[in-house]
Amino acid sequence: MAVSGFDIDMPRWDQSTFMGRLKHFANITDWRTALLPDSRLDEAKALVESCRAGSVPPGTTEEQLHYAKKLYDSAFHPDTGDRMNLIGRMSFQVPGGMAITGGMLQFYRTVPAVVFWQWVNQSFNALVNYTNRNAASPITPNQIGVAYLTATSTALATAVGLNFYTKRAPPLVARWVPFAAVASANCVNIPMMRQQELLNGIAVTDENGNKLGYSKKAAVKGITQVVISRITMAAPGMIILPVIMQRLEKFKFMQRITFFHGPLQVMMVGAFLVFMVPAACSLFPQQCSMAVSKLEPELRESILCRYGDSVQYVYFNKGL
Repeated sequence: MAVSGFDIDMPRWDQSTFMGRLKHFANITDWRTALLPDSRLDEAKALVESCRAGSVPPGTTEEQLHYAKKLYDSAFHPDTGDRMNLIGRMSFQVPGGMAITGGMLQFYRTVPAVVFWQWVNQSFNALVNYTNRNAASPITPNQIGVAYLTATSTALATAVGLNFYTKRAPPLVARWVPFAAVASANCVNIPMMRQQELLNGIAVTDENGNKLGYSKKAAVKGITQVVISRITMAAPGMIILPVIMQRLEKFKFMQRITFFHGPLQVMMVGAFLVFMVPAACSLFPQQCSMAVSKLEPELRESILCRYGDSVQYVYFNKGL
């Protein structure tokens, strides 16, 4: 059915509820969109921009507009409108994450293997964190380098240290070392990659999008939620899968096909991530809010002087 006056930026699902956000993120983190060529993504962007300008091409259906918005949201940054690099997109989390996590879970016994896979994972995470940052807070190449080195060092220190510590522990404990390293590194990597927001504040607006200033407290809230979401994203696969493999490897048929253990773990991680990527992204609203009363005194006074009591909450993009 052709449409006119279609508001393409109106959310299809209620973003105030978890289920609404889950449907939204399941839509835009669909790994199949990562397979599409840039030309197809640019066509979707052009259609979205045409719709925003009020000039929907004749014969365009509502389904086509929804699909174009899906591709736009999956590949273009919400702050800048620029096309994001493929590896850093959330739609690449399933194929990228399943390969790297599968490698970490399979090759955890030797120090060289641990070092290699943790380095690969932190390189991947650094690119994802940079790609999905709040683009209103620019970061310099030096800050990117420091963030990358700090997070990688944290992951390696945790993984290698626990690897030695768990040599006398039950085998299952050693299998959980990669998750401990990933969780600790996320607590460093994300804040470091977004340090400008912590140092200078994140841009906050009123409900109509009018910029009100910058808040460090809002940045802390947004980044904390992103850290929690990323750890949650990895947790089921990296905690439950080792238990499954521990039991499977006791069967004789599994002992005869050790070459298949790696690919099997990659596929099972992928099954976890297909659900966990949108679920983890849905834990908190993308447009985060904070009460004006909880802002820094200077910003709070500025808002009260300009708007009185008419502005009770500020809003900001927490990033992914």
